[in-house]
Amino acid sequence: MPAAPTPAKPASVSAPQGPSQWDRVAAMDEFRQLLKAKAVFVIPATVFFIVYYFLLIILVGYYPKFMDRKVLGPVNLAYLFALSQFFVSWAIAWLYVRAARGFDAHAAHILGRLGKGDK
Repeated sequence: MPAAPTPAKPASVSAPQGPSQWDRVAAMDEFRQLLKAKAVFVIPATVFFIVYYFLLIILVGYYPKFMDRKVLGPVNLAYLFALSQFFVSWAIAWLYVRAARGFDAHAAHILGRLGKGDK
């Protein structure tokens, strides 16, 4: 069996000189504040939605008679709760879009400082 050909050597690759842009951004206090601000929104919103989602399953499983109560004709509480999950998802998405405007402005400020060479 013939030997596998040796791969071609890459073009001259030099070691980076000084910190990369990412290292500079990661070292900025403003960037850490941005990550913290995003986490303050995303983590509670995620936990809320997961709890809200599984609440339907728990209520139907443990309290089926309660969830079977008719509200409007044949529509019961379980159907309304399930339908409400769509609206809750849309509300969370709308809130995130509003919050993301602030995140984007903060990120633009960080990029502006990076472009000026600030640390």
